[in-house]
Amino acid sequence: MSSDDTARAFRARSIETHSALTPDQAEAVLALLDEASAVDGQQPVSEQGRLQLHGGAREGISHLLLTVDGELVGYAQLEDTDPVEAPAAELVVHPAHRGHGHGRALGAALLATSGKRLRVWAHGGHAAARHLAQVLGLTMFRELHQMRRPLAGLELPAPKLPEGVTVRTFVPGKDDAAWLAVNAAAFAHHPEQGSLTQRDLDDRKPEPWFDPAGFFLAERGGELIGFHWTKVHAEEGLGEVYVLGVRPGEQGGGLGKALTAIGLRHLADQGLPTAMLYVDADNKAAMSVYERLGFSTYETDLMYRTET
Repeated sequence: MSSDDTARAFRARSIETHSALTPDQAEAVLALLDEASAVDGQQPVSEQGRLQLHGGAREGISHLLLTVDGELVGYAQLEDTDPVEAPAAELVVHPAHRGHGHGRALGAALLATSGKRLRVWAHGGHAAARHLAQVLGLTMFRELHQMRRPLAGLELPAPKLPEGVTVRTFVPGKDDAAWLAVNAAAFAHHPEQGSLTQRDLDDRKPEPWFDPAGFFLAERGGELIGFHWTKVHAEEGLGEVYVLGVRPGEQGGGLGKALTAIGLRHLADQGLPTAMLYVDADNKAAMSVYERLGFSTYETDLMYRTET
């Protein structure tokens, strides 16, 4: 591209911030995300971020659309819902429009919108994302590992539940409130998972992957004390340990291990060749448990933030 072309693209670039997207805007963003995913080999925006494209305005959520000559070439989402942590963001530039400063422009807009208190995900931790973080003055502070293991020929000991504990599957509508309460307690330390609301749960129910038969609840005396929510990525042939939680006070008795085995056996019974899960790199205890179950790190997501 010549210097004249570069100047023209810069002049034509526009960034608009919206509290909600129209259906057409949401579809355009989804198409952009799919184009980027096809090139990068992974989704540039999390599942939660994709769900938040639809359904109107959501408290604390902003959508930044970057266009050049009216064409959508970049997108960022800012979530300012944590009362303590800095706002969190994800951003992507269309593969055909990279290298022209659009990522830096989106990053600068995010910094301005957040008051220079910002956390940004770099899914896959690619070199370009690491460079952008450096340019924006951000430092890396969190690593999220995606771990995988084969399910073919899965050999796990029979699940051994603690005394008095039974396991059944989730009943939509009936179990929502109890599950949300235990999830919040189990992930009180986790900025994303622990803050899920009824709306977040309702967002997932219509998704094609949602299957209550793979959502296991552990109870003692009719009271929910733990769960293992599995997920199937049909196109990729992956089964996921989507969310596994045990209520505080019930940990350390083997319930988590038993629920893990129940979920993995369920995924293997679906004929899926591979299981995956996400775990923070600094959660050494969980990493060790999953490694003993045959999981190994497949890829790593990085989160950067402004200096605090």
